Amino acid sequence: MGSLKRKSMEKGDPSSTMESNSQPQKIHRNNDETIYENDENIACFHDVSYPEGYTPPSPSSYDKSTTPAKEFPFNLDPYQAEAIKCLEHGESVLVSAHTSAGKTVVALYAIAMSLRNKQRVIYTSPIKALSNQKYREFKEEFSDVGLMTGDVTIDPNASCLVMTTEIWRSMQYKGSEVTREVAWVIFDEVHYMRDRERGVVWEESIVMAPKNSRFVFLSATVPNAKEFADWVSKVHQQPCHIVYTDYRPTPLQHYIFPSGGKGLYLVVDEKAKFCEDSFQKALNALVPISDLDRKRESKKWQKGVVVGKLGEESDIFKLVKMLIQRQYDPVILFSFSKRECENLAMQMAKMDLNVDDEKVNVETIFWSAMDILSDDDKKLPQVSNMLPLLKCGIGVHHSGLLPILKEVIEILFQEGLIKCLFATETFSIGLNMPAKTVVFTNVRKFDGDKFRWLSSGEYIQMSGRAGRRGIDERGICILMVDEKLEPSTAKNMLKGNADSLNSAFHLSYNMLLNQIRCEDGNPENLLRNSFFQFQSDRAIPDLERQAKQLEEEKNSIILEEEDNLKNYYSLIEQYKSLKKDVRDIVFTAKYCLPFLQPGRLVCIELSTAEDMPSFSLEDHVTWGVIINFQRVKSATQDEESKKPEDANYTVDVLTRCMVSKEGEAKTSKIIPVEDRGEPFVVSVPISQVHRLSSIRVIIAKDLLPLEARENTLKKVSEVLSRFSKEGVPLLDPEEDMKVQNSSYRKAVRRIEALESLFDKHEVAKSPLIEQKLKMLHKKQELASMIKSIKRQMRSSTALAFKDELKARKRVLRRLGYISNDDVVGLKGKVACEISSADELTVTELIFSGVFKDVKVEEMVALLSCLVWQEKLQDAQKPREELELLFSQLQDTARKVAKVQLDCKVEIDVENFVSSFRPDIMEAVYSWAKGSKFYEIMEMTHVFEGSLIRAIRRLEEVLQQLIRAAISIGESDLESKFEEAVNMIKRDIVFAASLYV
Repeated sequence: MGSLKRKSMEKGDPSSTMESNSQPQKIHRNNDETIYENDENIACFHDVSYPEGYTPPSPSSYDKSTTPAKEFPFNLDPYQAEAIKCLEHGESVLVSAHTSAGKTVVALYAIAMSLRNKQRVIYTSPIKALSNQKYREFKEEFSDVGLMTGDVTIDPNASCLVMTTEIWRSMQYKGSEVTREVAWVIFDEVHYMRDRERGVVWEESIVMAPKNSRFVFLSATVPNAKEFADWVSKVHQQPCHIVYTDYRPTPLQHYIFPSGGKGLYLVVDEKAKFCEDSFQKALNALVPISDLDRKRESKKWQKGVVVGKLGEESDIFKLVKMLIQRQYDPVILFSFSKRECENLAMQMAKMDLNVDDEKVNVETIFWSAMDILSDDDKKLPQVSNMLPLLKCGIGVHHSGLLPILKEVIEILFQEGLIKCLFATETFSIGLNMPAKTVVFTNVRKFDGDKFRWLSSGEYIQMSGRAGRRGIDERGICILMVDEKLEPSTAKNMLKGNADSLNSAFHLSYNMLLNQIRCEDGNPENLLRNSFFQFQSDRAIPDLERQAKQLEEEKNSIILEEEDNLKNYYSLIEQYKSLKKDVRDIVFTAKYCLPFLQPGRLVCIELSTAEDMPSFSLEDHVTWGVIINFQRVKSATQDEESKKPEDANYTVDVLTRCMVSKEGEAKTSKIIPVEDRGEPFVVSVPISQVHRLSSIRVIIAKDLLPLEARENTLKKVSEVLSRFSKEGVPLLDPEEDMKVQNSSYRKAVRRIEALESLFDKHEVAKSPLIEQKLKMLHKKQELASMIKSIKRQMRSSTALAFKDELKARKRVLRRLGYISNDDVVGLKGKVACEISSADELTVTELIFSGVFKDVKVEEMVALLSCLVWQEKLQDAQKPREELELLFSQLQDTARKVAKVQLDCKVEIDVENFVSSFRPDIMEAVYSWAKGSKFYEIMEMTHVFEGSLIRAIRRLEEVLQQLIRAAISIGESDLESKFEEAVNMIKRDIVFAASLYV
């Protein structure tokens, strides 16, 4: 793969404007690197990927006389000028720059150039809302612009078409005439390609794009931009330029606001320097929340009550007040929960940030937008409750809002009429609406599995909204921290790299069927050309190097009597595994909880800094005293609802520890009770408890004084000394703890049998046996790593997904979607059209006659189960006839999943079946029957915006079903699906976008 590198570096004021474009001036050339200098302090890096065997044209062959397609009324940044030069040379370009750095300039130029050259250009974006906004923006600039989002189609024959990436992929599969005429395709937010669910759409679209087209890829900063360009260059056999800049038009300052604290602490300055001292001061200023306060706070949040003592202002209120006083508005406050966004905004209700004229403007804009709604819809609580807040200059933005409300809030924010906006993370994607200040109300988020710290990539994306170019000298980012944050975690978040652009490619039946049906389609070819395969192949040399190094390390470990050692090692592994099994049975909650009383002596595992496991038959343990035990709280509702015997517990134990201090935080390491150290209460998981003694000692009521803890541990030492020969008396699992379990008895017998073998084993008395076993363990670990790397190399050199492709084809043949010679049948034609729901389940429902025998509104309610993805705790139970239909859907889904399992497709049958949820069946049924929107909102706990999004997606599925019915000549079904569309497509749910 050929490569050419340039670096542009400019100095000066990024907000200065000029009447015409300015070009960076070349001052000298050194090897393959060209350095530019101008009046701006900006650096841009320009690299080019060439396909194998490609000869780049000489610079003199480029036509320099072309009149620019578009003039800009400001000074272009070097990266913009470099990218535009690539476009004029007719070559693809990936532009990678920070949020709000002005990447749209390159897209505007590509559109202007295409229109000048009488060529067709496609602009794709990841979300419909962004497509609508871009349509409005481009329509004002160039008149010859159309829009296609699935919801809306305007002027589909225009020279510039704005669409979602899904629509573009669908057009390619259908062999649309448009695809043959496209000269340029602009992929906005191409870093979406790493999205787990939808990223594959970008990959397919790029691989299948017309061979003669050129590309403009706009992306947030990605460290592996060159790798992506190399892939595009290889797949399309054309040069692909990378124009990359780390330059931020407005530098950022990052502050911490500690919970209960009184001010802001600068932790990263505008030169990106981490201020260690200031960071420590911020953490020391944290006022910890007690467990009791945390519980109270949690309950109040759930009820939507303002947290804090009577008359006391919350941290959020204090912070916003401070920012307004310092004129740091407008401010975006990011929260990771829709409900919390609304609760936080309500806390601001007594703060008035708008003057009377602004209030009048807000009301005028608000009601002129709401004019398209019916009188009933205007009375919706979300509409009536939002206006008073908006008039005060406070707004909320999240996916649960009515789409029209969300858009009017965006317009008010752009007009400067909202000074304080509470938003979820989606506000930072695509929408170019910067503020002076960005606040993170929390630095932890729930990712569907657990609470975790924000990643550096997520932080970069959201903090990028701070600082308005040409208005603010610098942008302000503030992290509200309410728990101890390790300096390393904070540094990684604040100064870490952007997330790499890695493939999220996965196979789907819709993709396979469309590939088989297409004239030029070939699933194997798509896989071979995927970015996933490209990244796998590229990893091979590095994997080979790793395997070689590990092989050399393994061969350097030479052991005498290796076979005997292996046998002994295997016995120890069995022994330890059995002892763990026994321990796990004894320490299940139902057996051990009654004996975790304060004062009982307990044997616990020692803290160890060693990575290598111990091969001694003796356990590495010490003794302590139980103080208390507690159930582990979990982030998820499912965990919280576990039965006591299934839950996790921790035990508070007073024992000897080595305690070290980092700032205000203490870390403890458990050491033998006889050693020198501090008597310290540590919380250990039950898995770290080895045995319980039958002895209990009296403990002081107050263990805070050092003397009280020391005296308690003296009692433990006395017990250990008294029973030094025969051992501390233990609770007998069967007699005392009443463990009645056949697995326990079986494991105990096997342990006794193994113990007799150890004494007789010939290597047991071998000198340095522990060290030899550790070396053997290391050798076996190395062998396992080598095996894993070789397996990885095999799957890379072979076609990625090869086995899965075969398995999925088996499924399609078994269910009758394709013939043995890969001819797409009737079922396959239907599944080809379904991309917004599970294609196999929907197709099976059609062919089993479920939709023929039910009323239209029942059919619509059933289809809602295929588009609803949120989890409701107390959803309304559907009526009997709907529940019966839902059971048929579950049976169909189970059948589909079992066929996949039989054909060796990896799938969890029950998870798949439970992914279809009946939560909104009643609401959708009533909507199809003609109920008003406010009436159906009274039936369900879901957010208005979430329900609207589900019904709109349902309409998308129905449109696909209409096309599917046409493709197989089912006119009755076609009419039924059309009737369903007419029944649900009305009023506020399908209110037109304010941008269109």
